[in-house]
Amino acid sequence: MLSATIFEAKTNLSKLVQQALQGEEVQITMGRERKPVVRLEPIEPVAASRRIGFLEGQGDVGPEFFEPLPADELRLWNGEGE
Repeated sequence: MLSATIFEAKTNLSKLVQQALQGEEVQITMGRERKPVVRLEPIEPVAASRRIGFLEGQGDVGPEFFEPLPADELRLWNGEGE
């Protein structure tokens, strides 16, 4: 576990955040007795498992997708009434 005073945390906040994102427990202490008052931790786990294109080949967009909308449907999309 990593511990830092408030002054040290202000000086090294970026480094402490990076360490917390890597799984290190980071506590911020206060006062001469260095009493722990807060803990830095990621809001969500780091998204290392996400990868671009993981759904590739699982769906199909036909050529009709690229056709212009009919005029009445286009008016609805533009919020021009029903």
